[in-house]
Amino acid sequence: MGKFIGRFLIFVVVGIVGVGIIASQFMTQEEPERANAAPRPVAVFVDEARLDSVALQVTSQGEARPRTQISLVPQVAGRITYVNPNFIEGGFFEAGETLVQIEDADYRLAVTRASAQVAQAEQALARERAESELAASEWEELGDGEASSLTLREPQMAEARAQLAAANASLQSARLDMARTRISAPFSGRVRAKNADLGQYVAPGTQLGEVFSTDAVLVRLPLTDHELGLLGIPIAYNAGGGAGMPVELSATLAGRQLTWQGHITRTDSAIDPQTRVLYAIAEVIDPYGEGAADGTPLAVGLFVTASITGRDVENAYVLPRSALRGQSNVYVAEEGGTLSVRTVEVIDSNAQEVIVSSGVRGGEMVVTSPIRGASDGMRIQTFGEDGELIAAYSATYDDEPAEEGLAETETGEADNDAVASAG
Repeated sequence: MGKFIGRFLIFVVVGIVGVGIIASQFMTQEEPERANAAPRPVAVFVDEARLDSVALQVTSQGEARPRTQISLVPQVAGRITYVNPNFIEGGFFEAGETLVQIEDADYRLAVTRASAQVAQAEQALARERAESELAASEWEELGDGEASSLTLREPQMAEARAQLAAANASLQSARLDMARTRISAPFSGRVRAKNADLGQYVAPGTQLGEVFSTDAVLVRLPLTDHELGLLGIPIAYNAGGGAGMPVELSATLAGRQLTWQGHITRTDSAIDPQTRVLYAIAEVIDPYGEGAADGTPLAVGLFVTASITGRDVENAYVLPRSALRGQSNVYVAEEGGTLSVRTVEVIDSNAQEVIVSSGVRGGEMVVTSPIRGASDGMRIQTFGEDGELIAAYSATYDDEPAEEGLAETETGEADNDAVASAG
């Protein structure tokens, strides 16, 4: 029992000594310096908002198509005896040039037979005319009263005239069939496909090939309702006899960026029920001649990007695209180094800039770099695109005067947090 009490006393003494040592250490420890609770200004990059008159631009895409494209088909049957050397895929031809010739021997014989029938009908008519005149003369000498039409051979005369008209119609039909053995296009153009060749027998309606005209190329450009508003054109737009709205078509071809000039001449008659867009028709005249770009034609089937100049907007504010936050917010640097969150009315935007009608003023500094947790009144350090500090729009670190350039820490290194927040 005495041993137990002794051990307990030893533990108590050791505990008291330990507590005393710990207490003395806390009492002699120096009190840490309090950190400055004031938040540091956030470094941001800014650019100036410009007040300007802007011509709105709309960008769309489409495929170049010929204005006129037809399938060549014969109207008569026969064996092909001639094929134009230009009647090949990609070949050029002139309006009225013979592309395919069908054997016409049978049709020449038909013309000869029809000519003979015309001659016979003319002879029969002449004979009936003579007999009719003779009958009328005899009736005047021997007859009494008014002669009947049958006596004067008027029905026979009418029949002879009808036979002559039928013979002439047969002759014209035979000549027309013979002319149709020569197949051509009513326009100058190019051959897109060839489906028949020399020696082949073809029937009426057989597809010989496809050709298209080279006088104009059309591009169908889809436009949304917003884009129609930017262009300022009605849904039922038709330029009529005018040139239409100018459009610039561009594409990369053979490693070169090429541009063709055209005009929007009309819009489709209805809105596409699948995509809910309205197609505008852009037209390039003489794409293989004066409308070519540096000698390169606007080839059919080429996919092009269209830049359309729309209506002019007066007193619009032009900002960098990076200044727009979300759908309609902009951060503005105020004098003294505070941030202002503004709501703007966006007219149009693209990859480079955004055009607004209200919410900012010309000459104001808009923030172009990302900011975490932005709020009205946030203290900021403002830098231009060249990295120079703009003192008039910058708050100071710890209430000290701001210096030119990026803020530095006590060790002389740039404040990493500030630089990171500036993007």
